[in-house]
Amino acid sequence: MEGVGLGKTMAEMQQEVDAYISQFKEGYFSPLSMMARMSEEVGELAREVNHRYGEKPKKADEEENSIEMELGDILFITLCFANSLNIDLAEAHNKVMHKFKTRDEGRWTKINTE
Repeated sequence: MEGVGLGKTMAEMQQEVDAYISQFKEGYFSPLSMMARMSEEVGELAREVNHRYGEKPKKADEEENSIEMELGDILFITLCFANSLNIDLAEAHNKVMHKFKTRDEGRWTKINTE
C-alpha cells in the first residue's frame, strides 16, 4: 500500500492534497459543499461503527467497507476544507491542544505513572 509507514507531517498531508486538487480546473468545493460532504462522510463512519460495534449487522449484499477508510475519507475532506480556507491544521491542532490542556486540566482523572 502506497504511503504506509511514511509518518507524514500535517503540512505534508495538506501539500499533497493541494497538489492533487490543483490538477483539476474545478479546484476545491465551496465551504458549504465541503460541509455537506464532511457530514456525509461522518454518517458513513457512523454506519460502519454501528455495523461493527452496534446492534445492526450488515446485510449480506452490502459492500465491505472499513472504519479505517471512513476515517481516511474524513481526514481527506478535512484537509481539503482547511486548504480551501488557508488554515494551517498543525497550528489549529496546537491551539486546540492548548485549549484542552488549560481548560480541562483538572477535569479527568490522570493515570498515576509513578
